Amino acid sequence: MAEQRKDEAAVGVAVLVMNGDRVLLEKRQHTHGAGTWGPPGGHIDYGETLEQTAIRETQEETGLTISDVKFRVITNDIFEAEHKHFITVWMEAKYVSGEPKVKAPDEESEVGWFQWHGLPKPLFLPLVNLLEGNTYPHQSTDDKIGSAIEITDILPEAEVFHTASEGGTLKAQPVQTEEMSKAELVNEELP
Repeated sequence: MAEQRKDEAAVGVAVLVMNGDRVLLEKRQHTHGAGTWGPPGGHIDYGETLEQTAIRETQEETGLTISDVKFRVITNDIFEAEHKHFITVWMEAKYVSGEPKVKAPDEESEVGWFQWHGLPKPLFLPLVNLLEGNTYPHQSTDDKIGSAIEITDILPEAEVFHTASEGGTLKAQPVQTEEMSKAELVNEELP
């Protein structure tokens, strides 16, 4: 893995591998955040999709097979002591098979399943930011992922069409709230 220049941010992927009510975590070593617990993850290889990175990193680090990989949120993680800055793309996946093993001893010392109410300590900074809701988009009841597309008053009546999986279309309809203009996606049949 290439070393990050200290004057710029790097992008990484973190994978929340779910197995029922448990999440997979590993204890980090020999890297930033050493001694803390976080999910499998790492840098995106040239030409890889985020989903491919999640699958590869989970396999390389733990030996597990995962499926149903999907985007969740992004965190902005600044490691002051190490003078490193990462943008972490959070993915979620379902456990398929395998027994978790330490497959990357240069990066991790332990790996295991944990329930959300019993997470080991200390936690990796990006996981702390995720759990505290310091994410993009912000995790609040007013701003759910995919619930709205912000629009400016330059195009208040703009309509966006996208082919839906069931033959219909999704139409962005302008909606004005007290805080901002946005567009909600609604199913609509083409004429």
